[in-house]
Amino acid sequence: MRRRVRGACSRLSRRGGSLSAAALALSAHQPADAEAWAPQTPPTAQFGNALPAPASAGDGRHEIVVTAAKREQVLQHVPASVSVTSGEEIERAHVLDLRELSSLVPSLRVSQLQSLGATNFFIRGFGNGANNLGIEPSVGLFIDGVYRSRSVAMVGDLPEVERIEVLRGPQSTLFGKNASAGVISVVTPAPGHRFGGHVEASYGDANAIVLKGAVTGPVAESVAVSLSSSLNRRDGYVRDLATGHRIDNRSRWLLRGQVLATPTDRLSIRLIGDYGRIDERCCTAANLRSSAATAGLTAIGGRVNPANLAFADVVYNNFDSTNAIRNWGGSGQVDYELGPLKLVSITAWRRTDAITNQDSDFTSADLLGRNFQDLSIRTFTQEVRLSASLPDRVNALVGAYYLSETIDQANQLQLGTQFRSYADTLIQAQTGGALSVTGLEQLFGSLVGNPALYAGRFFTTGAGLDEAYRLKDESWSVFGQMEIKLADRLTLTGGLSFTHDAKRFATNVSSNSVFSAIDVPAMVAASTSAGVAQQVGSILGVAGGMADAAQIASFASAQPATYQQIVGGVSAQTQPLLALRAVQFLPPFLNVPNAVEPGRVGGGDLSYTAALSYDVGERVTLYLRYATGFKAASVNLSRDSRPTAADLPAIKARGLGLVNLSTGGRFARPEEAVLFEGGAKGNWGVASANLTLFRQSIRDFQSNIFTGTGFLLANAGKQSALGIEFEGTARPLKALTLGLAVTWLDARYDEFAQSAFGDLSGTRPAGVSPLSATFSARYDAALERGARVILRGDYHYEAPFRLIEGLPGLVVRDSLTGRLIDASAAFAAAREFRQDVNEVNASVTLALANGSEFAVWMRNLLNDRTILQIFDSPAQAGSISGYPSQPRSYGVSARYSW
Repeated sequence: MRRRVRGACSRLSRRGGSLSAAALALSAHQPADAEAWAPQTPPTAQFGNALPAPASAGDGRHEIVVTAAKREQVLQHVPASVSVTSGEEIERAHVLDLRELSSLVPSLRVSQLQSLGATNFFIRGFGNGANNLGIEPSVGLFIDGVYRSRSVAMVGDLPEVERIEVLRGPQSTLFGKNASAGVISVVTPAPGHRFGGHVEASYGDANAIVLKGAVTGPVAESVAVSLSSSLNRRDGYVRDLATGHRIDNRSRWLLRGQVLATPTDRLSIRLIGDYGRIDERCCTAANLRSSAATAGLTAIGGRVNPANLAFADVVYNNFDSTNAIRNWGGSGQVDYELGPLKLVSITAWRRTDAITNQDSDFTSADLLGRNFQDLSIRTFTQEVRLSASLPDRVNALVGAYYLSETIDQANQLQLGTQFRSYADTLIQAQTGGALSVTGLEQLFGSLVGNPALYAGRFFTTGAGLDEAYRLKDESWSVFGQMEIKLADRLTLTGGLSFTHDAKRFATNVSSNSVFSAIDVPAMVAASTSAGVAQQVGSILGVAGGMADAAQIASFASAQPATYQQIVGGVSAQTQPLLALRAVQFLPPFLNVPNAVEPGRVGGGDLSYTAALSYDVGERVTLYLRYATGFKAASVNLSRDSRPTAADLPAIKARGLGLVNLSTGGRFARPEEAVLFEGGAKGNWGVASANLTLFRQSIRDFQSNIFTGTGFLLANAGKQSALGIEFEGTARPLKALTLGLAVTWLDARYDEFAQSAFGDLSGTRPAGVSPLSATFSARYDAALERGARVILRGDYHYEAPFRLIEGLPGLVVRDSLTGRLIDASAAFAAAREFRQDVNEVNASVTLALANGSEFAVWMRNLLNDRTILQIFDSPAQAGSISGYPSQPRSYGVSARYSW
């Protein structure tokens, strides 16, 4: 085993085993377009019913049917880049949730940050939405046609899955809400009219126990039901040596029920209800670089992990970080056919409640005693669409979509019992021992005429922010798409969609931090003036020791050189106090709405798509596609929600200006995406291949950067990506299927002048690997008496890339104006910490003819460890923290289907 970490972490990574050993167990992810897959025996449906044999083209080819265009189509004839992963493949790979899906789909990247709800989904390098509840993801997630609006509503174990379709590029024409980067569509099996089901039990490292089960069958001639459930528990793999507990554990369960009624051949009604709970201690943040602030931390008895042991799975916190999430809801889908017309209605209501609390200083010292959030999301959606089909000529669809959502978020950020002692060590270090917290209180009190005014009031336990945010979103869209067969092999597809989105938001944030409400520059100026007056008065022998303004002016005129020496000496003592602004992270907050800011943002946009496809014989399809996309404006629901620079003069003119009020972003403008794409899809029975070339851009891309205490929301003028995607499978032997999926990306910020680090135009966005690939293999061999042995595995690779553009805490700004002076240290630190991915997953399964299966599996077989994201360590200027990836996991499972 060896370890590596790039940069200051010396690029730690753990590897075990060998590639040659891993290759023996390799099995295949069947990429979205893996139409050539043909198992030895028909697979078993999730609920135990035998699946029909794949549709055959009459020449040994097997077709995959998808619903990417909201109707059933053979994947080869869909004029868009779509990847499909079957439910069986997900089961064989032991993928439990969407975060692990990226190992099967190279163009999809999923990263989890400081909590379970802070999960980002990226397609082709585009994605956002984690951390800040006012930002909707650019990648839309739909489960059985129902939109999940926030990442906190997406996490959890996957339900019983029939397939997952990943649609790349803007999909705003047919998906009515925020799909400017792409769509993840999860399709689950409907209840069956034949009794069946399965039960499964797994046991793995860290006492991991996974229990899953599903049953389906008829309850009446035209009514079938299904019920599925899962329980997932695991001890934490990270040791907290301060609390004595283990963190990054698993504790979640899910219950899902369905009813399918088919009163007539033309009418079907599908009702779905689900309830899921998560209650876990998540997520580990490791120290990656220490600073002078770390010395102050250790001086008060605090501890952090050594920076060279980021992957030792050892941390120090003074209390457990918790995540308690409840997701539940229901949906009803009605399908009615009338001749060539089909009417579909999907109505859904969902709710997410999440309570989190985190030791956000990530040390054993009680610096930040509370970072608490109580979140509630309530979402109602309604979709209606009408489609018509004239066989072999025209397919048309029109529809409408409506969403109403309310978000209520209450936060508390409070200083802990040791922050005052910690601040005292920092202030003494900053002033060379000339000042302490008590001395600073006395100095600032004296400057305003009352030495006792601030006594005992700086950095007190419990000082902080009480935050309340409310967001109401109402969105609707109308859309239509038509597919016309211009000739026997030539098809034209065109679509239009108009979306309107209106958001109203309000904040109720208050700060009781006395120190954060002090105008430090004004105090420093007053302190400098007082020091000069005292020294001049002493030289002049003024009664009381303090010279007045006239005396100082006369002295400066008479002895300019001496006066400048006095000013320089006093300034050298007082100017370092400006550095104290760095710990004024709990300033007074200007709430919205107010006399200048109405707390409303909205607008509409027309999206459209056009595609031309041509069948080259029966085996190859070529296509060209142009599409635009739209994502609505987002709102900054964080303590860094600040007025825009344009609004600040009016705010001050209305008398609303607060001490330490700075500018930032209340909201970000809508995103507008444009895609040019061309591709070829081929299926030759023993092999299939799909090649896509594209150029995709998003104007006003919504950038959300963690600053160490909050989030900076801003629009990048334009972000673009030029890329090539390849997905293919080959069956050199009847029992062996090989797969390869590769994505090459050249991503750029075409325009981003107003970033947190200055002008980023022309640079590569962070979080985007230039090359990602998945190699896969599956060996499915028949044994005696109908048994099978299945060897499968995959190797997922992502070339090194930066995790973040820069670290805001290392940016040098003017202490008075806040103007950026130098960002070189921020960029250097970001370049130092780069991530790459080398993940091998493997399993061996023995499947018996009676429906029993026994498997041994391993994820991250090589124990490759990386840092998922880096950030400025809260309350520790100059320090850097990050989120380590999970170590190797392994286990055994048994499954019985009937």
